[in-house]
Amino acid sequence: MNDTRKRMKVLCPLNRNGKTFWMRVGSAFVNADGSISVYLDAYPTDRKLVIRDLEATEQTTETPS
Repeated sequence: MNDTRKRMKVLCPLNRNGKTFWMRVGSAFVNADGSISVYLDAYPTDRKLVIRDLEATEQTTETPS
């Protein structure tokens, strides 16, 4: 399958000792109609998720299952 949809990362902010750390909890994909599909590997405990573009070094050829 040749999947050319734009990939993004799904992050969850974790506050520890006054600092914010970002844990990747999944991936997101922009569909042809502009909607976004989100695939989570973990669920946040504080209900907050952030979706960001992948950095060039994070780009792979993996596709969602």
